[in-house]
Amino acid sequence: MTLNLLDVVILQRDLPEHGLAAGDLGTVVELYGDTAADVEFVRASGRTQALVELAISDLREVGDADLLTVRQVERVA
Repeated sequence: MTLNLLDVVILQRDLPEHGLAAGDLGTVVELYGDTAADVEFVRASGRTQALVELAISDLREVGDADLLTVRQVERVA
């Protein structure tokens, strides 16, 4: 998968320490070659939930068959 800055991506695994679950949408805000990226995940209110460095293998592109949904999360320190 080739990523660019500001691409919207889907998390492929749960990250409970960040309040994230597989299927959450994030935005690529930094790239580290073709192996890793910083991805920002935001709440519906626009507040940042988490900014996490992830392996590219933890992400996938958004597809036409994907449906957006909303879920409530616990606050994370």
